[in-house]
Amino acid sequence: MEIRRDLRSLDKANAEIVAKHLVAAMFFVDEDPTLALAHGRAAKNRAGRIGVVRETLGVLAYRAAEWAEALGELRAARRISGGPGLLAMMADCERGLERPQRAIEIARGEESRMLEGEDLVELRIVEAGARVDMEQLDAALVTLQDAGVSAEAQGESAARLDYAYAEVLLAAGRTSEAAEWFGHAVAADPEQNTDAEARLAELGD
Repeated sequence: MEIRRDLRSLDKANAEIVAKHLVAAMFFVDEDPTLALAHGRAAKNRAGRIGVVRETLGVLAYRAAEWAEALGELRAARRISGGPGLLAMMADCERGLERPQRAIEIARGEESRMLEGEDLVELRIVEAGARVDMEQLDAALVTLQDAGVSAEAQGESAARLDYAYAEVLLAAGRTSEAAEWFGHAVAADPEQNTDAEARLAELGD
């Protein structure tokens, strides 16, 4: 419904074509990210001033590891639509472009203070990854601790935080502790939205 509302500024025929490209992009995004990206670009060519179109293209470019394009489109979407959203994805694009310091600057910028809940957790996970890129392992662990990593927390967001904490511990050579936190990630998320169970099995081999 949100997308339909945003497309109302286009003429009906064009809006229908743009919508079909967006639907096709979402259909192919998992099995063929390159084809999905092509549909996203086609939608942008017809509706480049629509925030949801630019945001969708940014996400598709991100999924296809086209970091520079993704970052440009996500920035454009924010200029059009406003708000503090997309910061975690933008910071991760900076990591993809091998600019971890810029990722940290985004994560610690003024807009980050407007985030809460899962959005803030995702941003802190990206920040921790950027600190690992810069070999700041202790700082990465503190970042995740401050984000609320907990052995008792439940849900997908908690599992992702546990998983990220385990990854940093592993990078620091603290294998037994890493295995413990991969175990917490498994217990936190019965839906198994991460591959923590497989990582835990690898450490046990």
